Amino acid sequence: MNETVTLECTEAKKEGKPVSRYLTKRNKKTVTERIEKKKYNPFLKRHTLHKEIK
Repeated sequence: MNETVTLECTEAKKEGKPVSRYLTKRNKKTVTERIEKKKYNPFLKRHTLHKEIK
């Protein structure tokens, strides 16, 4: 039951920069809430919080 989800940067929009997106997988049965991970944003040149989008 793995589902592919898209993670999008939350801080880039506030700063007016392009958003970075990553693809990852999650198990729908065990993880019911949305995923949040710290990932690297190459436009901001630092690690930022990325949240799951539809």
